[in-house]
Amino acid sequence: MANDAVNKLTKDPANWAMQLGNYYGQRYSTLDQITKDNVQDLRVAWTFSTGVLRGHEGGPLVVGDTMYIHTPFPNIVYALDLKDQGRVKWKYEPRQDASVIPVMCCDTVNRGVAVAEGRVFLGQADNTLVALDANTGKELWKVQNGDAGKGETLTAAPVVVKDKVLVGISGGEFGVRGHLTAYDVKSGKQAWRAYSTGPDKDVKIDPKKTLMLGKPIGETDLGVKTWPGEEWKIGGGTTWGWYTYDPELNLIYYGTGNPGTWNPKQRAKDGKREGSDNKWSMTIFARDADTGEVKWLYQKTPFDEWDYDGVNENVLADVTMDGKKRKVLINMDRNGFGYTLDRVTGELLVAEKYDPSVNWADRVDKKTGRPVVNEKYSTFANGEDTNSKGVCPAALGSKDQQPSAFSPDTGLLYVPTNHICMDYEPFQVSYVAGQPYVGATLSMYPAPNSHGGMGNFIAWDPVAGKVKWSKPEKFAVWSGALATKAGVGFYGTLEGFLVAFDMNNGKELWRFKTPSGIIGNVNTYMHNGKQYIAVLSGIGGWAGIGLAAGLTEPNAGLGAVGAHATLGEYTQLGGVLTVFELGSRRQSAELKSK
Repeated sequence: MANDAVNKLTKDPANWAMQLGNYYGQRYSTLDQITKDNVQDLRVAWTFSTGVLRGHEGGPLVVGDTMYIHTPFPNIVYALDLKDQGRVKWKYEPRQDASVIPVMCCDTVNRGVAVAEGRVFLGQADNTLVALDANTGKELWKVQNGDAGKGETLTAAPVVVKDKVLVGISGGEFGVRGHLTAYDVKSGKQAWRAYSTGPDKDVKIDPKKTLMLGKPIGETDLGVKTWPGEEWKIGGGTTWGWYTYDPELNLIYYGTGNPGTWNPKQRAKDGKREGSDNKWSMTIFARDADTGEVKWLYQKTPFDEWDYDGVNENVLADVTMDGKKRKVLINMDRNGFGYTLDRVTGELLVAEKYDPSVNWADRVDKKTGRPVVNEKYSTFANGEDTNSKGVCPAALGSKDQQPSAFSPDTGLLYVPTNHICMDYEPFQVSYVAGQPYVGATLSMYPAPNSHGGMGNFIAWDPVAGKVKWSKPEKFAVWSGALATKAGVGFYGTLEGFLVAFDMNNGKELWRFKTPSGIIGNVNTYMHNGKQYIAVLSGIGGWAGIGLAAGLTEPNAGLGAVGAHATLGEYTQLGGVLTVFELGSRRQSAELKSK
């Protein structure tokens, strides 16, 4: 079974064999050569240009002597030889119709490839899922996962579980109906597809067995009843984030995105918020890996009025709560709340704000699991064509897809966050297949009365639901974090700095400016007995869409351009892999003197 192969690869700390490090999504490495005492001696070992501009999300994978890296559209994959400073062993460049680019809402990003059983799996922008021979790059099979003509695209990193490769769909801003699909690893044949909205049979819900907050749902077809008319058919709930997996429970965990449209009035039944939850958008799903059947689910932001996409990673961990060991799931949501749930039953254990500027809701009611909405910042209550000002966080979220890291040593989650607010004005919009189905105008800006910047890197206690420490940054922190056994963590900044920090207190230990802004994820691996740090630079993504797409109007890029208007003063486009190694103190001193 492929999951046995992946498990073996991920348990060898010399590899970095999954985008999130392991099935639990912890982005944690037991490598410990790079310590608090010597991290300042890191130097560049070698670099590699990807030859592609736009935003470089995701990160390199390392299996044995080979590193696999990917690019934004046109989604090139390189296999690099670690025995020869990154010599290109093979290159795969798919032929894609560039007409897919206009329907990629927030840059032409791709979050990486998956490796299993001698295969490399790539999800292409044009919805093609392809399996490549890991040794040669030769195509073994490919399938179509969606239709760009409807606004569907593919940006997420696939995950291999048992004999299946899982992949989602992007396009929530185009009225796409979200789904997660499992394909056979060897043949590419579809095994199952589970939708985010619609009748129970499509979502794979059994209301008598599927749990919500630890109890059976009971009522049937909520994925239809909580929408007006047939709006669920263009209901969003796309699945472009990350997927984690518990092999013991055989459950896959992932989140669904915003409901379409961004204008909440068009998603309200009988003009009311009550009964209009728009299920199952904004929902954490726990599904059986073999069948896709839903074990439990939890909707974080019912009837989303702010585009708080719910796709962020669900980190799995074993923690002690009230003196008992519990298998939990930790989710730092776009909406500014940090959630801890029992990953067996879906029981809600913790739901607290991790950004003090959050004002759209006062709290989460633990009994119902529902947010207590502040009507002042309700875009539905304020009405169409009314500009709701000062909503925090912005649609970018207190955290977007940039994955956090969990350390079983400290019990803390290390989280890249945003500190941005917005003005939000919804308006009527008509659905046309393949055309934007947004229905809102946004402007974004730094959270008022903040530290003066737009990002914080924080340590979060998932048991207490509290921030242990917070480290400010000038711009939103949009890279994936890394935690290590040595107590040294890493993250990247939009200006392009790779930063090392003390995991206990957040103290900065080292900082290096890479060629472009970092929205990729920091990884580590070992080769020939030496530990390396690797990261993809390349500004873009939603946060850097102004630079990536040459946009200057403040409200462009769905409001993100204005928030990062000065980013071009600090970095420019360019896709580059930078690999770091430890040098001697003497060598470091010589380099600094030059």
